[in-house]
Amino acid sequence: MARSISNGTIRFGVAAVPIKVHSAVEDHGIHFHQVHVKDGARVQQRICSKDGKAVPDKQVVKGYEVRSGEYVILDQEEIDAASGRRSRAIELEEFVRAAEIDPVYYERSYYLGAGKDGRDAYRLLHDALERSERVGIGRWVFHNREYLVAVRSLDHVLALHTMRFSEELIDSGSLDFPAPRRRPGRREIEMASALVDELHARFEPESFADSYRDRVLELIRMKARGEEPDLPEAPEREDAPDLMAALEASLAA
Repeated sequence: MARSISNGTIRFGVAAVPIKVHSAVEDHGIHFHQVHVKDGARVQQRICSKDGKAVPDKQVVKGYEVRSGEYVILDQEEIDAASGRRSRAIELEEFVRAAEIDPVYYERSYYLGAGKDGRDAYRLLHDALERSERVGIGRWVFHNREYLVAVRSLDHVLALHTMRFSEELIDSGSLDFPAPRRRPGRREIEMASALVDELHARFEPESFADSYRDRVLELIRMKARGEEPDLPEAPEREDAPDLMAALEASLAA
């Protein structure tokens, strides 16, 4: 069984629910290390930008740059003190319907288990959220950062999603996108809508897999066996297709 990564309490009103936090996802990404091409050894040393020498881990501290090249140094005790009571508590401030939350705000997911002597309170909160079809919105300090979080019922457990603050999102209106040359015609919209309806399906996440990761792992296995992979040529850039023709061909297929 996976170990919890943090203990804490969910607070809403005067109620308190002891909980244990478990990660809800596993990182299956492929991670590469820096390697010295000359001898194949891993590069691990931290180098000081001032004297060019390696810095031992115990001499590395946290610093915030206030002016170019000038840092204010904080130790862990000072950082922890800044979080106050929220370092162990998830303060739920309001309850909203899940459909009101745009998915762009979601970041990471965790499972919450009942903490010591907290099973009854945990079950009560879970059932209340499930029955009301609402999500608790609050704040949580974790790993030296305050998160906006959403707590909801998920099957038979509580789930927590860390969220981005609105100030972290880039306003789409500030992006330099080329404006559409023209509005689509009624016929184009009807055909595009028909294609969307044709491809409608119930979402089953298990039917999707990370094919890119599989291809990279196969490439690594081939090179580990001393084989040189036969890499395909990069595809040539295609001209913009005739939209109506593409829609008609898609519907016919």
